[in-house]
Amino acid sequence: MVNKLILLGRVGADPEQTQLTSGIVVNFSLATSEKWKKDGEQREETQWHDIKAFGALADVISKYVKKGDMLYIEGKVKYTTWEKDGVKRYGTDIICHNMQMLGGKKDATESEFG
Repeated sequence: MVNKLILLGRVGADPEQTQLTSGIVVNFSLATSEKWKKDGEQREETQWHDIKAFGALADVISKYVKKGDMLYIEGKVKYTTWEKDGVKRYGTDIICHNMQMLGGKKDATESEFG
């Protein structure tokens, strides 16, 4: 069985580091976009992904990754459930196993992924 995904997108906000008893974890959001034309009009849909990284990778991310950076992420999907105020809630996290920095914030002449 395989649980692996690859994302290429931009960091939505500076990563937040948290110290756990087992080490550090870093959380950040990553935006991926899909563009297409419909009826001659350019359309775009953006998906937001909640990313978590642990240990040495979390340390690297917290030191070097900033809002707007383009990242290549490899990881796995983890579904979570919890209860708040008597209501069952659901979440989807991406557990990052590998990350490559692909550049900083785009400038006015750069396309979304190039």
